[in-house]
Amino acid sequence: MIIDCHCHAGKGDGLTGPWDTAAPLGKYMRWASRAGIHRTVLFAAFHSDYRIANREVARVVASQPNRFYGMAFVHAARDRGRVHSLVKTAIEDYGFIGIKVHRYDARLTREICDVAQAYRIPILYDPVGEVSIVELIAAEYPDVPFIIPHMGSFSDDWRAQNTVIDYLVRHPNIHMDTSGVRRFELLEKAVQRAGAGKILFGSDGPWLHPGLELAKVRALNLSPADETLVLGGNFLRLISERRRSSVVLRLPETLPDPLPAEYRDPWLQWQLAS
Repeated sequence: MIIDCHCHAGKGDGLTGPWDTAAPLGKYMRWASRAGIHRTVLFAAFHSDYRIANREVARVVASQPNRFYGMAFVHAARDRGRVHSLVKTAIEDYGFIGIKVHRYDARLTREICDVAQAYRIPILYDPVGEVSIVELIAAEYPDVPFIIPHMGSFSDDWRAQNTVIDYLVRHPNIHMDTSGVRRFELLEKAVQRAGAGKILFGSDGPWLHPGLELAKVRALNLSPADETLVLGGNFLRLISERRRSSVVLRLPETLPDPLPAEYRDPWLQWQLAS
């Protein structure tokens, strides 16, 4: 099973770039289908109110619960004091399986880590190159699985990405995803030093092509067992602490609007075959 652990969905309200304007899934789903990707982890585009944005992602996840996983996006500063409420709704009502945080909004906080620890769920945190915090959170929250996307830097900060490899080696609870990593030799180095068990396939869709991102993993020429870990096994292990049977997957009754037209694309009716 191939699982893309990093994809945005829904509308943003910032209008400064694609990242906070819109993340439609029509093209992504066609690309993912052709690439043989079975499931995708969704979280919101940047938004001024993640309670609203998470609801929209919940509608998409609930439309195809065998195709999508959801993560709750939270703003470490603006959502201060209500992180537990946001995550509680996402986990218990929407069936989400983790938390997404971005340094573009604000730095990761104890409040968020405490909530993740309580719910036994992973945090996907993009530090935007400020990777020194990874050392701190790894030690302070050894029971929380952390996924560092882009190997720590979407902007191709070689120093930051090399440092993340060191953290992967030293800390059992630190992992990375492959999305947007352009220096292929760093992916090779991460596998060689930290092992395939610390790396997750991600695309940063819908803006990056999942087939191209998947090709990078294929090009590593991993053993079948290691490739299985990177392409889905590691993600399933990280979410296994949460009892899936206790999670409700449903459309929230508080959402009066119908599913947006772009999410009724025929490709979204494709069900996971196995």
